[in-house]
Amino acid sequence: MNPVRSLELVIPVYNEEATLPHLFERLDEDLAALAIPWRAIFVDDGSRDGSWALLEAAARRDRRFTAIRLARNFGQHAAVFAGFSRCSADAVVTLDADLQNPPGEIPRLVAALDAGADVVGGWREDRHDSPFRRLASRAMNWLISKATGVALRDYGCMLRAYRIEVVRLMRDSGEISSFIPALAHCFTDRVTEIPVAHAERLAGQSRYSVLGLFSLLLDLLTGFSMFSLRALSAFGLGMAALGTALGILIVILRLALGSDWAAEGVFTLFAVLFVFVGAQFVALGILGEYLGRVYDQVRQRPRYVVRSEVQSVPEAPPARAAGAH
Repeated sequence: MNPVRSLELVIPVYNEEATLPHLFERLDEDLAALAIPWRAIFVDDGSRDGSWALLEAAARRDRRFTAIRLARNFGQHAAVFAGFSRCSADAVVTLDADLQNPPGEIPRLVAALDAGADVVGGWREDRHDSPFRRLASRAMNWLISKATGVALRDYGCMLRAYRIEVVRLMRDSGEISSFIPALAHCFTDRVTEIPVAHAERLAGQSRYSVLGLFSLLLDLLTGFSMFSLRALSAFGLGMAALGTALGILIVILRLALGSDWAAEGVFTLFAVLFVFVGAQFVALGILGEYLGRVYDQVRQRPRYVVRSEVQSVPEAPPARAAGAH
């Protein structure tokens, strides 16, 4: 396994005006001892505050920084893919801009890559989130692990390191909707996790709402496995068996107790009917999710659209005077 000799950071940004100055300082401080050259690619995912102005100024004054501005808000993972498209170093680290995962953990991720891993994920050992967020994250991790067959402790941690070979495979996969931690596991089995620090947000609040988490869960279940369809099939078989048994029971009781008893079972039959109707609507909804993904895929729309890009250009060496040797 070749050692990592160069590193690039991909940092999606959405309305982080208050945090970005601190992030620039932390990158300088925390990566000063890194023995390999690095650069940071910031992707503004349609911010509505002053984030882009800060990123643009930072990219013009520091040649280690590149700033990309997307045409609108495409989502965190689309923004990361925009950063991946500019990557060429030996390894790539993804990092949130909110500083909840400190950049000081990056050298440990690089060391894990040097030890033989292709993908290194961080799991937040002591999370500074609300109880609801922690509970929802725990449930999501369990469901994703069961659906994908890859058991990880923390799918939601953005602090991750990838070898460039895995990054190239991901960005060339052609999938419109992609959850990066799960997609990376399609291309390698050399995946490891290490505990990383987790801090409170310096400003603002989490961008993921309950609806956003539910949407992400549907995207994962329908995008990376047939778990939902198989669960529906199992549920349908169970309901069919239960209905058959209930029908046999009703016939037996009707013969044993007479027609008067059968009339009193109308409400039970309605309850069973409502269960079947509800199950059908759930099944239609999940099938619709799969069909919607197929529809999005065949349209072949791009994951993201870049509006502008800023990168400082190294100064040209002074021209040699005529006749000079």
